[in-house]
Amino acid sequence: MKYTMISWNVNGIRAIYKKGFSDWLLKENPDVFCAQETKAQKAQLSDEIINIGDYKSYFHSAEKKGYSGVATYTKIKPKSVNYGFGDDYFNNEGRTILTDFEDFKLFNIYFPNGQRSEERLQYKLHFYDSFLKILKKLNDNNEKIIICGDVNTAHKEIDLARPKENSKVSGFLDIEREWVGQLIDNSFIDSFRLFNLSPDNYTWWNMRTRARDRNVGWRIDYFFVSENLIENIEHATILNEITGSDHCPIKLEMNF
Repeated sequence: MKYTMISWNVNGIRAIYKKGFSDWLLKENPDVFCAQETKAQKAQLSDEIINIGDYKSYFHSAEKKGYSGVATYTKIKPKSVNYGFGDDYFNNEGRTILTDFEDFKLFNIYFPNGQRSEERLQYKLHFYDSFLKILKKLNDNNEKIIICGDVNTAHKEIDLARPKENSKVSGFLDIEREWVGQLIDNSFIDSFRLFNLSPDNYTWWNMRTRARDRNVGWRIDYFFVSENLIENIEHATILNEITGSDHCPIKLEMNF
């Protein structure tokens, strides 16, 4: 069976809906679509946003209105759906949905941004470490895992346009980049780099400086795939022609 998955930080699901999101989703027609930074609680959403075509949707929203949040739309019925880490310290920001499918477990995650303050940077690092502990336990059971979302860190210099200028900025700090390295060292594959080793491939651009017009961006959105699924990866790409958010979507194709 072939699975097509798309992940996108939509920077507000109500805002992206007004820009033709549902038509785009139906045209693109992935089996699973994962949104981050939905900025809405489910009760605030219209039926047209919750129920699109044949998709069943699942939302994990922040307690704070208009902040954070993730949503997973799927045509394939999951065996189970879990929200958060089981820790209110993280769960009240609505950052994680785990859908357990027949062939793999899929984490849809909006990782924290650490740029606002030292406190938020420490929160981000704590989130990173807590998630890695969960993954190590799953690895011990040889679980087949896919992780997608906005990781809020560019891994290597090739992954952002101006690495030197941003070396002291959260999103490209050594300690953040090292965590991405740890994830890879713990048997996860950066799927995009299996197919494309070229520079100038980004998924986020600063809207205030019109950076997208000049392609001065960062690659901070990923599909990570556990190594026991490497033979199932068909293709991974960045859909950088799609606008509507300060991020663009990313796509993963798997075959089982």
